[in-house]
Amino acid sequence: MSFKICIIGAGSVGFTKKLCSDILKVPEFTGIEIALTDINDHNLDMIRQIIETIVKVNGLPAKVTATTDRRAALAGARYVMNCVRIGGLEAFESDIAIPLKYGVDQCVGDTICAGGIMYGQRGIAAMLEFCKDIREVAEPDALLLNYANPMVMMTWAALDAGGVRTVGLCHGVQNGHRQIARALGVEGPEEVDIICSGINHQTWYLDIRYKGAQISRDALVAAMEAHPVFSQQEKVRIDVLKRFGVYSTESNGHLSEYLPWYRKRPEEIGDWISLDEWIHGETGGYLRYCTENRNWFEQDFPKFLEEAAVPLAGPRTDEHASWILEALETGRVYRGHFNVRNGGVITNLPEDCIIESPGFVDRFGINMVEGITLPMAAAATCSVSVNVQRMAVRAALTGDVDLLKQAMLHDPLVGAVCTPEEVWQMVDEMLVAQAEWLPQYAEAIPAAKERLKAPKVKTRNWAGAARLGVRSVEELRAARAAKEAAAGEGHGLGTKVMG
Repeated sequence: MSFKICIIGAGSVGFTKKLCSDILKVPEFTGIEIALTDINDHNLDMIRQIIETIVKVNGLPAKVTATTDRRAALAGARYVMNCVRIGGLEAFESDIAIPLKYGVDQCVGDTICAGGIMYGQRGIAAMLEFCKDIREVAEPDALLLNYANPMVMMTWAALDAGGVRTVGLCHGVQNGHRQIARALGVEGPEEVDIICSGINHQTWYLDIRYKGAQISRDALVAAMEAHPVFSQQEKVRIDVLKRFGVYSTESNGHLSEYLPWYRKRPEEIGDWISLDEWIHGETGGYLRYCTENRNWFEQDFPKFLEEAAVPLAGPRTDEHASWILEALETGRVYRGHFNVRNGGVITNLPEDCIIESPGFVDRFGINMVEGITLPMAAAATCSVSVNVQRMAVRAALTGDVDLLKQAMLHDPLVGAVCTPEEVWQMVDEMLVAQAEWLPQYAEAIPAAKERLKAPKVKTRNWAGAARLGVRSVEELRAARAAKEAAAGEGHGLGTKVMG
């Protein structure tokens, strides 16, 4: 088989290596071309060296190209993967820091909440450019596999305004699946069957089965609360499970910022989070994690290149991309959870929204399982986010500042913390700080600057309820070694399955 895959934002070095390694393990994919493109020439060169090394060491008949010319990379591509973070860590920093001045404490800030909404404004502006290039120079009817957050907003914009066949891909369902298996004391997630449905990062395990027997809510609560690690790390998820009756795909930190109840009082945030890993609720945790990893990779690149020279071995990861391409090209059926237009897949969510739900892939495309109904509480929570996403997407497509502010006002956590006047001023401040990545707001930003000369609300210099400092590479190495040692000692911790 000979076809071309283009990866936009390939400078996400670790993730690009994982995607490419999976693709290169598909036996039929001989003679393919992987075209890497990024605006960061330095990162692009690093990932080029790594992927070329993998191809050479394994004697694979694949071609690897790398260029900062996106249209050249897209020319003739059958599949396009989008892995960009528009604005990089600089814009990400303001996604976290500015809302903190108004009392909005986020762990991640990449899906909804203040940071996720602004991330979407930056990403959608770029997504429209990507789609234009795909329509003009890629293979006809090319498929865009979007990995970039905010997943829903980016996929929604590509489908509504980009004119490109698009599916959104995330690994939240797989991560939660593995965690549930561990909590139940099961050797591997393949022994546990799941049906998971909702919207990205608010997807719910509606049915969990082990050896054909359904795992009840009470059994899952008991397993999570008995687990020595999860009981401390996942307090928000366990609480929501008890109240909603279904478990969320998302980490404790992610879920806590999508809801109005757990991060609105600074003095209570600590009751719901864990600081042992960033993903469990730390203020700005993902920003710290990304910053540390960038620094680590810069220093340890020779080591990563050495690791790439080890022959490929073992099975592919559970990232969807390679499995989808394999199914489309060979007809071997693949079941996964995909982000697509609803259109009746979930009966109690709006038709136009982007949902994440089970589907099957074969030569005929991605075929979703229709007629799923969410529990009412889960549907209500998703619906609130859908309305925020819809307004945010429309604002990004039109440059409508009023609609952007209305989207921010209706965000669950922002609305729980801020007054309307605070929201209006916070959005002005974020628009000004991120102006270089927001071309659709170019005409509105001068007025925002003027308004900020006479602020109507006071802000504060606040680091958040649980902010940790960025560690040095040496500290990271020591922490990783300690974690690996602890993992070895604690191997097999868990509870027995309960029906």
